[in-house]
Amino acid sequence: MGALPLLRAHVSRPVTTSPRDFETTSLPESLTVLNPATEEVVAEIPTVSPEQVAVAVERAAKAQQAWAALAPGDRARLLRRFADGVDARIDELADLEVTEAGHTLGNARWEAGNARDLLEYAAGGVERLIGRQIPVAGGLDVTFHEPLGVVGVIAPWNFPMPIAAWGFAPALAAGNAVLLKPAETTPLTALLLQDIALAAGLPEGLFQVLPGHGRITGQAIVDHPGVRKIVFTGSTPVGKEIMSRCASGLKRVTLELGGKSPNIVFADADLQRAAASAPMAFLDNSGQDCCARTRILVQREVYDDFLALVAPAIEAVRVGDPRDAATEMGPLISAVQRDRVRSYLTDDVPVLARGKAPEGPGFWQAPMLLAPEDAGCRAATEEIFGPVAVVLPFDDEADALRLANATRYGLSGSLWTRDIGRAVRMARGVNAGNLSVNSHSSVRYWTPFGGFGESGLGRELGPDALAHFTETKNVFISTED
Repeated sequence: MGALPLLRAHVSRPVTTSPRDFETTSLPESLTVLNPATEEVVAEIPTVSPEQVAVAVERAAKAQQAWAALAPGDRARLLRRFADGVDARIDELADLEVTEAGHTLGNARWEAGNARDLLEYAAGGVERLIGRQIPVAGGLDVTFHEPLGVVGVIAPWNFPMPIAAWGFAPALAAGNAVLLKPAETTPLTALLLQDIALAAGLPEGLFQVLPGHGRITGQAIVDHPGVRKIVFTGSTPVGKEIMSRCASGLKRVTLELGGKSPNIVFADADLQRAAASAPMAFLDNSGQDCCARTRILVQREVYDDFLALVAPAIEAVRVGDPRDAATEMGPLISAVQRDRVRSYLTDDVPVLARGKAPEGPGFWQAPMLLAPEDAGCRAATEEIFGPVAVVLPFDDEADALRLANATRYGLSGSLWTRDIGRAVRMARGVNAGNLSVNSHSSVRYWTPFGGFGESGLGRELGPDALAHFTETKNVFISTED
């Protein structure tokens, strides 16, 4: 528990969500933050009421006007200072992430670094967010990218820092203000990022972190007429509700939702490489990853050979203390999530491989590979969001495509084959927004990310990210006398 003094010091500092910063008549309830590896309480964080959200929107709107009026180069410099501040405190941010989310230390450092990189990348786009000159008769026609105003970013608990930055970095770069609501279980890194932003010189009120419950604080952000866009990452049912609530105000939405990604292995693939990489393709972050390759589809003629390679690799994954450099997988986020994962482990679904997990305090779940006889069963079609995958055989390309697309999700996936023609055919045929060939890489901050079907709406990241936080304004200037 080396991080506990740090947490106490951090949450005791005044932040914009402290009752003293808002004129309220009652003290908001608190969020209890637990360490998933020990179940110890590490912080109590005041929640933000709907009345406080309204005050925050007013402050954000005022700050946004001044921010948008800055010269692009000045805005870019402040965002780079924000990135430098994140870089200077990567160890502190990573320590918080390990403590509140149970991530391995290596993963947590990568996540903090990703937030830094996103700020730097977004800062580079400020001066390149340019309009167009369109040829017309009788005058000059030009377009401008105007900021939306105040943007609400509702971040998840599985990757609290990077996914929050997917929303707030381009939104700020495009000239908007941001209200960030972190997940109930993981507010600590967001609060520290807010401190870093203020220390970097971003105006007061421009980037506010509003901890609270989704049904209270999150809903107030979604419903407020002064918030012009919502960026949400989370479950598909909640995403649908947010989209419905935004419809009455014609708000923009970007939704990154669930996934049930396939990992398709053909007989001509490098079987050793495909099998060696398959475990962490669904066990990274304890399987709490919407891009996790949890449906392993293997061509029948190499099915047994693949299982002989992958089963011992799964069983050998080291599950334990997230602060231990040798640990490959930590705990799940909560007891609720652990119970949900275990609800899929039924007696009628055979287990082909089972790893080991610690006993005692902590929300632990051993890695598992299931071999359901029914490709339409819950474990094969629903998002488990834990360290559990299924393996299914297929006969040919058509059969593989049928199985890969037998889901309402379409976020990511992998294809393993040495045949470039097959790779292209399958990549075009699989209903997913992000595919990798002979790889499991889904996310790069300089390339677009988003899903098909019930995996979401819109795209994040990449060169067009800033434009998604703007309105296009067209201006015609007559040149006639």
